[in-house]
Amino acid sequence: MSDDQELGITESKEYNTGEWYAEVVQKAGLANYAPEGMSGFIVTRPRAYELWERVQAHLDGLFKDTGVQNAYFPLFIPESYLEREKDIVEGFDPEVAWVERAGNQELEERLAVRPTSESIITPYISQWVRSHRDLPLRVNQWASVVRWEATETKPFFRTKEFLWQEGHTAHATRDDAWAETTRRLDQYEATYEDLLAMPVLRGAKPEHDKFPGADTTTTVEALMPDGKSVQGATSHYLGTSFAEAFDITYTDEDEETQMAHTTSWGLSWRALGALIMTHSDDQGLVLPPAIAPEQVVVVPIWQADTKDEVLEYAEGVADDLDAAGIRVEFDDRDERNPGFKFNEWELKGVPLRIEIGPNEAEEGAVTLVHRPDGESAEADRDDIADTVQSHLDEIYAKLYAAAEENLEENVREADSRAEILGTIGQHGGYVKAPWCGDDDCEAEIKDQIAAEIVMVPLDDPDAEIHDGEVCAICDDDAAETAYFAKSY
Repeated sequence: MSDDQELGITESKEYNTGEWYAEVVQKAGLANYAPEGMSGFIVTRPRAYELWERVQAHLDGLFKDTGVQNAYFPLFIPESYLEREKDIVEGFDPEVAWVERAGNQELEERLAVRPTSESIITPYISQWVRSHRDLPLRVNQWASVVRWEATETKPFFRTKEFLWQEGHTAHATRDDAWAETTRRLDQYEATYEDLLAMPVLRGAKPEHDKFPGADTTTTVEALMPDGKSVQGATSHYLGTSFAEAFDITYTDEDEETQMAHTTSWGLSWRALGALIMTHSDDQGLVLPPAIAPEQVVVVPIWQADTKDEVLEYAEGVADDLDAAGIRVEFDDRDERNPGFKFNEWELKGVPLRIEIGPNEAEEGAVTLVHRPDGESAEADRDDIADTVQSHLDEIYAKLYAAAEENLEENVREADSRAEILGTIGQHGGYVKAPWCGDDDCEAEIKDQIAAEIVMVPLDDPDAEIHDGEVCAICDDDAAETAYFAKSY
């Protein structure tokens, strides 16, 4: 088998999305599957971890600009702590991994491997909050959690252990806590749009799909090219349920004891899965410039008699870009031909390639090639950093526009159960329909086509249409708009 065949993607994104995705993840050097016997776990390779670090740095900056401090809490949670919030126990019990022995000794109390951290973080918030002067209190941790739910490993989408951040806050009033909930949702939406070049829909989860113990769960949802929805991040207004369970009280200005309102919010490496699936193609990984480990690769192309001249010129171009703060790779490998290099860097998702041969070196020019569509352009060497930044901005715009078009073309309306089932079955995507709010109506759709309500708009601009209308599934009055979809 030749090097080019080894590099190439053999599956089709359009026709075999799952197999194609797994091939891209492995051949682009993002992840390996864990050893046999550890189904549901993956090894995250440096290239993927760097993508996660860029997500982390972006969000961390947004969080810290709005008063959040990072902390770290134990991986293990005593069973008695988990049981203090009954909804947490009931919601996560089937997914909790337990530690019952340490060495040869039985533990006095079972320890849960954290499925989420409300039950270990909230007790300490209750110790740190005494007065209204301690509020608001905002902490975040970057960690991993374990949920024993993945039956089929899908790297970054569905694994038993995954990386994420989880923020936790306490506030004096409901209004303050709700403002915190929506502020974090805003930041998640901006991260998808600005960093990942992906538009998202935002709304609330239906009552039965809320985070266990939450008053309201808000979500950003991203539509994948195969018509399925990805829950991109969630932000929860927890009300006072956790404060009551863990005694988070404070004295107000009048020395009266009050119950705090709390929130929690998180984004996981599922964002990487959504990124890979949204932009990548049958040539491999495609990355937006803001998150790409290498934004530009400079590939010199020479013959024996032009090698020194071309290499010197190309290296100068790479140095200029590096000095301007652009992440650049200079690929001067002797043992690989230009075609191999083009294929390799396309597979790895580098947004922009600069080709430099004898003609470019002689004329003081460069040839720029866009990864998403292969569009090429010639440009002068002068002001190369500004030129490259302009092309990177154009590449971002192309990626966002394609994702936006996919979203806009795949939000459809339905007025009956048959329309919901038929539309999702034929087209996938989101189906908007008037809904009564009864879980039984959603269950009817879920049982027949494995689709569910992924969100209801927080501020429904179409609320007025429900006056006098009935639910698309039953004959009861419609109360709100529901977005149905299949989901990862």
